[in-house]
Amino acid sequence: MTIRYGIIGTGMMGCEHIRNLVAMDDVDITAVADPNEKPRRWASKVCGDRFSPRIHKNYQDILDADDVDAIVIASPNFTHIDVMRDVFKTDKHVMLEKPMCTTLADAHEVNASAKTHKGIVWLGLEYRYMAPISALLEHLPAVGEIKMCAIREHRFPFLKKVENWNRFNRNTGGTLVEKCCHFFDLMNQVVPGEPIRVLASGGQSVNHLDEAYDGEVPDILDNAYVIIEYDSGARAMLDLCMFAEGSRHEQQLTITGDIGKLETTVPGNDLYISKRDGRTCETVPITLDPKVKEVGLHHGASFLEHLGFTEAIRTGKPPAVTTEDGLLSVVIGLAGQKSIATGLPVDIRTFAQAYDQ
Repeated sequence: MTIRYGIIGTGMMGCEHIRNLVAMDDVDITAVADPNEKPRRWASKVCGDRFSPRIHKNYQDILDADDVDAIVIASPNFTHIDVMRDVFKTDKHVMLEKPMCTTLADAHEVNASAKTHKGIVWLGLEYRYMAPISALLEHLPAVGEIKMCAIREHRFPFLKKVENWNRFNRNTGGTLVEKCCHFFDLMNQVVPGEPIRVLASGGQSVNHLDEAYDGEVPDILDNAYVIIEYDSGARAMLDLCMFAEGSRHEQQLTITGDIGKLETTVPGNDLYISKRDGRTCETVPITLDPKVKEVGLHHGASFLEHLGFTEAIRTGKPPAVTTEDGLLSVVIGLAGQKSIATGLPVDIRTFAQAYDQ
């Protein structure tokens, strides 16, 4: 069974999805859509000789097509809600790039609509599939009951996007939603219990301060500390800096349980498992999943994500990454943004039920 894809949004991430599909068997891209000419040219170039899709300006042309089984939505964050409302009028399967939405009300709406949608709805939180992360998740039992999770990302500033949409909170949901929902999703996979409180401190200290678009200076955060407390008594912490291009490791992850600790990096070749008893440290080599045929921008994660998505379509299995996962990652990000704005901790349970932010 060949699964026929339509790609909505053919900027950096849309083309990343295309590159992964080019390397896959039993798939076709029959149509792509983007309102901007340059990204449409990028899509045609990346498809190469493998695919010959119709090129559209309007994504609705893809949703109306009979030769499209599955949609990838890689358009700007703020457009996700409108595109998903139209997708839900069809029976098509959809992979929705992160973040699910930019507002709490929109995220709740997508989550509710997905429950009755006939097609698969899969969230693009592909960090779960990176080899270092997969190794870390596999070895969680080795360190006992998880008490702490620390993720550090020290990296480069936000890249330029079409029409500079990613320079403003209103378009992205804020840095903690746009960039960090991946990390909050990982924390929720690792830490036992449910997140109950977020306390964050952050600011815009270095990046984009000398830029202006139609006279408006960007307002996105470029650094933050975020602490998430769980009802199990465990806690997680994110250390984000987006003016640290020279870092040896872009991401460092440490998971500490009551009997030991896991440490790894992204990119990374080793997982370190240390034990309190005897103070030992074991090094476990990290290997790329042999099924990966395209490493791409996310260390093979996007390829594995599509393998899971197409398997779910063919077998009827539920999505491995759900709208519930997407909702919770957005809730934590928005709660972190609110904590920074107010200087106060945010109760997740109360916040998640409030639609008017």
